[in-house]
Amino acid sequence: MSGQSQRLNVVPTVTMLGVMKARLVGATRGHALLKKKSDALTVQFRQILKKIVSAKESMGDIMKTSSFALTEAKYVAGENIKHVVLENVKNASLKVRSRQENVAGVKLPKFEYFTEGETKNDLTGLARGGQQVQACRAAYVKSIEVLVELASLQTSFLTLDEAIKTTNRRVNALENVVKPRIENTISYIKGELDELEREDFFRLKKIQGYKKRELERQRAAAKQFAEDQSAEKISLQKGISINAAHNLLTATMQKDDDIIF
Repeated sequence: MSGQSQRLNVVPTVTMLGVMKARLVGATRGHALLKKKSDALTVQFRQILKKIVSAKESMGDIMKTSSFALTEAKYVAGENIKHVVLENVKNASLKVRSRQENVAGVKLPKFEYFTEGETKNDLTGLARGGQQVQACRAAYVKSIEVLVELASLQTSFLTLDEAIKTTNRRVNALENVVKPRIENTISYIKGELDELEREDFFRLKKIQGYKKRELERQRAAAKQFAEDQSAEKISLQKGISINAAHNLLTATMQKDDDIIF
């Protein structure tokens, strides 16, 4: 995880180290928020799943009751009751409208039914079978209620499922890719800065050692010069110069080519 491919290609400077730390804080905070969002969506997802199971279980009985009521109405009022009902109905009295519900930043569509206008089939089946026709209508209104609720739950279920998948992908990306890469980049920058600091420290030690040796050499030269001056002063007091004695000694040691013996 610490290779070149697992970190960002940045210049190891103190400023970039601060930028990477700020990005790591942001990534950690975003990971925590997305994790909470995923948990909230999962709770809502399970609640909707329970409601879907309950609605589907009740839908079977309601649809069975509705079909049986329709059979009774046809048996009592005759097969032509369907045409009589269609002639009396011009517009639908039960309609469906949609709205949106916000759950942890995810907009879930909600469907609900409402009654608009008055029913004009109150006199349908007046000759015979009017009670069965009204019972059939009430049964199918109940069926529509359950179907609208089930459609709303199914749509919210699919929307939540997609939102949970997207959120979990983002959580996994932050946890397994983004945060490790930033952490490796921070470790790389710290290592490079420590190496530069060690190089600077070693360079300063070398410079200090050189200055110390140069200072000692200058002190030794000054001390030697002071000793030479002191010796010269003493020799002058005795009547001979050290430089003159040195020149005389040098001239004596030179070979004279004209004298042969």
